[in-house]
Amino acid sequence: MEKSSKMKKSIIKNYIYNLTYQILILVLPLLTTPYVSRVLGAENVGIYSYTASIVSYFVLFGSLGISMYGQREIAYARDNIKKRTKIFIEINLIKIVTMTIATIAFIFSFGIGQQYSIYYRILILELIANTLDISWFFQGLEEFKKTITRNTIVKLISVIFIFVFIKNPSDLWLYILIYALSNLLGNISLWMYLPKYLTSVNIKSLKVKEHILPILGLFIPQIAMQVYLVLDKTMLGSILNDMIQVGNYEQSQKIVKTALTLVTALGTVVAPRIANIISNGNKKEVDKYLENSFRFVWLLGFPMMMGLIAISDTVVPWFLGGGYEESKMLIKIGAMLIMAIGLNNVSGIQYLIPAKKQKIYTKSVIIGAAANFFMNLIFIPKFKAGGAILSSVIAEFLILYVQLLGVKEDLNMSIVIKNSWKYIISSLIMFIPTYYIGQYMNATIATTLIQVIVAIIIYGSMLLLSKDNFVIGIMKQVKNKIQGKKV
Repeated sequence: MEKSSKMKKSIIKNYIYNLTYQILILVLPLLTTPYVSRVLGAENVGIYSYTASIVSYFVLFGSLGISMYGQREIAYARDNIKKRTKIFIEINLIKIVTMTIATIAFIFSFGIGQQYSIYYRILILELIANTLDISWFFQGLEEFKKTITRNTIVKLISVIFIFVFIKNPSDLWLYILIYALSNLLGNISLWMYLPKYLTSVNIKSLKVKEHILPILGLFIPQIAMQVYLVLDKTMLGSILNDMIQVGNYEQSQKIVKTALTLVTALGTVVAPRIANIISNGNKKEVDKYLENSFRFVWLLGFPMMMGLIAISDTVVPWFLGGGYEESKMLIKIGAMLIMAIGLNNVSGIQYLIPAKKQKIYTKSVIIGAAANFFMNLIFIPKFKAGGAILSSVIAEFLILYVQLLGVKEDLNMSIVIKNSWKYIISSLIMFIPTYYIGQYMNATIATTLIQVIVAIIIYGSMLLLSKDNFVIGIMKQVKNKIQGKKV
């Protein structure tokens, strides 16, 4: 009982730590977004988004499926320092080699003689940053607190630099440099913590080859995932050659992804825990964690989706400024990603990968990626950025459908559906007044704040009136934490 209580406590603490960092890396750019949107303009924002999307493919091919695989393997060996040290060195050697090859390939492909070669050269730093990224190691150990402080300082400095040095559209190169350097310095900082968690091992005992096939097994779904995460921007830039459309897409999705972070941050914490529990053969404990994770997505995800749709018309004018009118509709469509990604994050990242059911996971993302690609070819010429985001939404729900079909014998999906109705009804009731406030008031920051406050009050009141035991349980844990009691 005491062990279970400690595990629950660490999950809550790690969620808060990880949520804090995930919000940080999204909210800090959001703090700069209104400024950057106005200073650089939609076209330059689009150029940045497009060039970064190209770099991401080389990062993908260089890093293979290492982060996801490494996190899982470290979680399995968490309590054995010699074994986890050996695994860390073996996996990291593979990553250094593959990322070096990817970096050289990128330099020869885009660093010389391309339209945006000046920006591509700066983004080489992003490839180096990913070579040095060892966050997967700490995630596998469920050590989140130690990585936050140092990265927070680096991110805050980058925000200060943006406000101090970015003054006009010609400073796009400097904006990209600040972005790339912040990632590089943040990743370098994680290496400072390593000695505490590693020990010496015999070099002759290293078996690098045994990791290659499992890594490649996760590489296929990583490729597919990248298609619908980044290909939208690449195809928008290539098919339309309209960087303003890419800029609208980029800025609207920053807003959506901030809300999405609140929903998916739990997955980063729970996945290594589930992997560890699975290795000990405790299925009941796994089912409990998954049921709570699905319920958590409904609790936060559905009201955030509806709330974002309700406030989109008032947020865009004051937040992004002129030239981003199309972002209103893009946010409305993109908000549906919150539920789609939130739910398949539970079924895929939190269960299928830790349970070594990669085949189902791979099948789902390949189907989704293929659907996204072909829908982009059809929808982008007709609906431009709207077609790209619509394709992503459909692809994500398709991925969710395939994953749920694949795990229906392992997970009790009726409980997931049964637990959702209170959150759906409460969110729909909350949506009506929140939306109409925005329609009858000017699009100002004050209006948006009123909408958010009204939404929170109505949604919270509905849950309390329905006596939702999940919410009541969370409130009790928070109360006990404040009072210094054991949770």
